[in-house]
Amino acid sequence: MGPPKKITRKEEAAMFIQAWWRGTLVRRTLLHAALRACIIQRWWKQMLVKLLERKRHLALDFYVRQEWAVVKLQSWVRMWCVRLRYCRLLHAARIIQIYWRWHHCRTRGFIQGHYIFKESHLNLQLEISLGAQACRVQQCIPLPIKE
Repeated sequence: MGPPKKITRKEEAAMFIQAWWRGTLVRRTLLHAALRACIIQRWWKQMLVKLLERKRHLALDFYVRQEWAVVKLQSWVRMWCVRLRYCRLLHAARIIQIYWRWHHCRTRGFIQGHYIFKESHLNLQLEISLGAQACRVQQCIPLPIKE
């Protein structure tokens, strides 16, 4: 190394301008990098918001489906309970009707009978009772069966 060289005023001014220019370029490069990073961060935040909104929408949809299923199940159970009660009442009404009809027929008369199908004939046996009188009918009716 040699002795230090003396720097003149012009060289010093030139070095100052070069340093200023290099600093400006570095600051501009850093500013562009910061702006690009800011753009990327904003885009990423928007993506996160969309993702969060999608998750919330799916959770809400799942909740609505669960609630709908619960309501549907409850309505089916209520319908089953009402139907069971209706069937019990219908059965009770039929029992009352049977006893009433039996009582009514017993005092007025009744028709009782049975039938049997044999090949192409119908065997019919009826018993008609009107108080003290009774009448029995037995008949074999041929059926019009085409062969």
